[in-house]
Amino acid sequence: MSRSDLIPPSPDYADAHAAHEADIDGAEPFTLFGQWLIDARAKEPNDANAMTVATVDEDGMPDARMVLLKDFDAQGFVFYTNTHSNKGQQLLSARKAALLFHWKSLRRQVRIRGTVEIVTDAEADDYFASRARNSQIGAWASAQSQPLESRFALEKRVAEYGLKFGLGAVPRPPHWTGFRIVPQQIEFWRDKPFRLHDRLKFERAGEGWMTSKLYP
Repeated sequence: MSRSDLIPPSPDYADAHAAHEADIDGAEPFTLFGQWLIDARAKEPNDANAMTVATVDEDGMPDARMVLLKDFDAQGFVFYTNTHSNKGQQLLSARKAALLFHWKSLRRQVRIRGTVEIVTDAEADDYFASRARNSQIGAWASAQSQPLESRFALEKRVAEYGLKFGLGAVPRPPHWTGFRIVPQQIEFWRDKPFRLHDRLKFERAGEGWMTSKLYP
């Protein structure tokens, strides 16, 4: 098998299915994002709320990974993580990040660039309390992004914290919280035949948004 055999061909637009969708437009981006997320939940086989979080380290080297969106509103897009992880340290240091949602089944994506805020303790406590108990214990047991000598070592730590908390409530670790990406730019992208895609860009302007269409 050649390398080119591993790369799928460009989409077949014989039915030009995307051409029949209504034009994307809107006065603010969050309603449009909410509708697209509803569409994705109906079509994606799993994790419609999965997104790439892109950051840079202290040397300016870019980094990216997949996480799950846990909340969004007009203030921004929220996810949770260990602040001692590479991701957490980069977010705390740079205070800027980018997000990317890619819904393959819909042939749509949303790109977001913005600043980083830490959610309130009350928000983090509420979400942590909603997690499965084993996930709560895992947040204590995992020294995220640090070298792991063996799977057994991780399972041992899980067992140790399970014994520590017994049958009582598991408190939120002090190093575990949520980050809110406060968007400065949001771009909606939708596939169109022959790469003549739709692109709608929102840029923050004071308390509102400026919109512009972009060439594909």
